Amino acid sequence: QVQLVESGGGLVQAGGSLRLSCAASGRTFSTYRVGWFRQAPGKEREFVAAINWSGSNTYYGESVKGRVTISRDNAKNTVYLQMNSLKPEDTAVYYCAADLRGSYYSTHGYGYWGQGTQVTVSS
Repeated sequence: QVQLVESGGGLVQAGGSLRLSCAASGRTFSTYRVGWFRQAPGKEREFVAAINWSGSNTYYGESVKGRVTISRDNAKNTVYLQMNSLKPEDTAVYYCAADLRGSYYSTHGYGYWGQGTQVTVSS
């Protein structure tokens, strides 16, 4: 069992930065792959980024590539999402998710989800 809690969301102006955190419970969290997804009102949940268990492999969605960096600190049971050059279209609820196996890019690849954190980017 893994429980995930996101934090770090907020209101930021276009061009600004935010760092989201996903804190996990569970002694075996270091063996889980972790993904970040986002969902804007009226839209489907969208893949943002993912990272493998060790942090050696990372994956990014096309809409954020070059502007976000995913990383993890297994000693702290935490995964981070650094977001730079934010745009109004980045406004969404951001969720972290975890699982041992499955697609990195699909919501179906994750069985554990956090409650989400709101990111609002003003123009």
